[in-house]
Amino acid sequence: MNTWKKIDLCGAYRLALQKHADYLHASAHPVTYAEVAQFNTALITGKVPGNFELDMVEAGLLPDPFYGENLLESEKMEDMHLFYARKFDYSTEEGTEPWLVFEGIDTVAEIYLNGKKTGSCDNMFIPQEFPAQSLLREGENELVVHIAPACIEARKNKISAGNTALKYNYEALRLRKAPHMFGWDIMPRIVSAGIFRPVRLEYRPAIRLNQAYLMTAGIDLDRKTAHLQLFYDFKTQDADLSRYEIEVTGRCGDSSFYASERPWFTAGKLDFTAENVRFWWPKGYGAPDLYQITVSIKKDGAVLDTIRHSSGIRTVHLERTGLTDAFFSGKFHFEVNGRKIFILGTNFVPIDAFHSRDRQRLPAVMDLLDDSGCNAIRCWGGGVYEDDYLYTRCDELGILIWQDFMMACALHPTDEEFCRVIRHEAEAVVRRLRHHASIMLWSGDNECDQFTQYGAFPRDPNRNRITRQVLQDVIDAEDPTRPYLPSSPYVGPDAARLVDDTYLTERHLWGPRDYFKSEFYKGSLCNFASEIGYHGCPSRDSLEKFLPADKLWPWQNNDAWMIHAASPEKGTGGSYAYRIELMAKQIRELFGTLPDNLEDFILASQISQAEAFKFFIELFRTGKPNRTGIIWWNLIDGWPQFSDAVVDYYFNKKLAYYYIKQVQQPILLSVAEPKNWCCEVKLVNDTGARQDIFCRINDYMGHNRTVYEGIISIDGEVKTVTSLPYSQGEKKIYTLEWTCGDRSGKNHYLAGNPPFELAFYRDFLHRYYPNI
Repeated sequence: MNTWKKIDLCGAYRLALQKHADYLHASAHPVTYAEVAQFNTALITGKVPGNFELDMVEAGLLPDPFYGENLLESEKMEDMHLFYARKFDYSTEEGTEPWLVFEGIDTVAEIYLNGKKTGSCDNMFIPQEFPAQSLLREGENELVVHIAPACIEARKNKISAGNTALKYNYEALRLRKAPHMFGWDIMPRIVSAGIFRPVRLEYRPAIRLNQAYLMTAGIDLDRKTAHLQLFYDFKTQDADLSRYEIEVTGRCGDSSFYASERPWFTAGKLDFTAENVRFWWPKGYGAPDLYQITVSIKKDGAVLDTIRHSSGIRTVHLERTGLTDAFFSGKFHFEVNGRKIFILGTNFVPIDAFHSRDRQRLPAVMDLLDDSGCNAIRCWGGGVYEDDYLYTRCDELGILIWQDFMMACALHPTDEEFCRVIRHEAEAVVRRLRHHASIMLWSGDNECDQFTQYGAFPRDPNRNRITRQVLQDVIDAEDPTRPYLPSSPYVGPDAARLVDDTYLTERHLWGPRDYFKSEFYKGSLCNFASEIGYHGCPSRDSLEKFLPADKLWPWQNNDAWMIHAASPEKGTGGSYAYRIELMAKQIRELFGTLPDNLEDFILASQISQAEAFKFFIELFRTGKPNRTGIIWWNLIDGWPQFSDAVVDYYFNKKLAYYYIKQVQQPILLSVAEPKNWCCEVKLVNDTGARQDIFCRINDYMGHNRTVYEGIISIDGEVKTVTSLPYSQGEKKIYTLEWTCGDRSGKNHYLAGNPPFELAFYRDFLHRYYPNI
């Protein structure tokens, strides 16, 4: 980051609220602090960073939107104009230019300094910057921000017959605002608005670095050397650059490097070789070593400006083919520093419906992510580009990031104007994030390729200018070090001719969402699953926090359950009204019947989800080398709801979290599905070294009799330990335990076909996993 002096403009603002009808009839609109303070409608304290609904709740003007059916009240706020106002002191500093910087404004806004307009914006996803020198004065100054209602502003945009979105999301086809905020199956419809990230005034030196990006052009692991390139871009009014110098230093423990050159233009590349390099590795493959990088511009030996950040030295590559076949001939795998990485990840979706609260929730979420055993996340394209904390923490933990651009489940316009908007957004996003070693992939969107295949008028997704040309051009220009995938799943020229996605190398495995061991899941041919999930009911303790007592049970014909599923409307006509019934069907599929009380319903649902996630992860891990990674859906909820998340909004862990943590350890002892009257027991070793592992398998239902015991030496990643007899008509539970040095683990296998007995499973759970 730059080392410029800053004035923090976060904190308490005067916030005036005005309905759109009143706004249209008003003779004038406030542009000064006094005009906002004298507003004749609602005037409250607004927090920055913040969202206006939270301020209304604090002021007693709106009920908690997360409780009961209150979400429907929040929908009545979608036509609200907001006027934020505050005062601040400013003093001129010679040799600097003041800039007003908003890290995030949601979404369409006009900004006024001392009663005069300094600029406007209409993109929630990127910082907004405005030169302020001509409007500032010595001493006290006034800042006013008018945010218009997004739903009203979106009506000004042209939508054509060929554009398509989910039922509640047509506003987001052009408006650059998080799609989930208009309603999604995992998030409520809370359209919201506000200054949701920090705002500040920056003193930028007249001669300054605009960009400084250190790229890893090549590595030699044996010699511990790296070919590095520093791209720099700076601003100066001097015609003569002969007295200038660009300098870069890096330090990581006992390793350091230094390089410098005289620039011949205001942009260039400084090429050099670093010795005794400490490379950055993903979690489980080595240390995520980070260098503290300092880039400076000097004139006559004096430092004029400096950029500092941490960065890792590493290469990343995606090896892929467009299609696979029944013999797993396709490819989709990541390589870091030339080494193939098996991805164990989770989809990172919005962690709060109100993004001003992301930063306070992130530390605990990142702790969960690390504890669960994940080595990757996929930042999903229906949310926002996350807070800097997430990317920095992933760098430190060695957690790889698959980064979607923010488009999801839609057929967006591809005209020149929208291409310009996306190009500008992508340039800002890539420049902001590219120095993070953890980012392994840029992905054009979420499921927009697949959307071209749905409905009455399918089209070739490879004609999409946004993902095939605009974003590719941005990546080529701004970050040539990383791979780019046009969509997830990507339907390339070969795949576009197929009738379905069966032979894609990378898939989102949702399908009918029936029994988790159905042929759809266990027979899938993809090398890599970037979405897969299963429902699990939250605990009673959590349910009581967001449901009134009279809405806790039964689940049938229960609008409160439906809204938290997350339908933005009552009744069964909503797009997501199916999700509660789906959760119940998944219980019935496993246990043959539905519980008649809440406690058993919760337990049965969490068992169903836990067994499903365990099976999905084991399927891909034991399927190596044909299977190369799984990114399951998802870690934590962004609001209180019934969902696929394995940790609810209140940070209460479901049973699936514990099962996932067990089967994502570097060593896994697992039972494969039956074949030829037996089940093979597989040992997976992802430690990267030869191990001698003690294994024991017991027949839990046969008086806990030991059916196998021995020490297995394993070099490679997967080895068959033994086989167990199997009969389709017989139900069994096998328990599996392993020890390797000071590490140990346990697992189990549920043999046979549903239905299983809930009471028996409950007893097994308490006896075998007493600490869960």
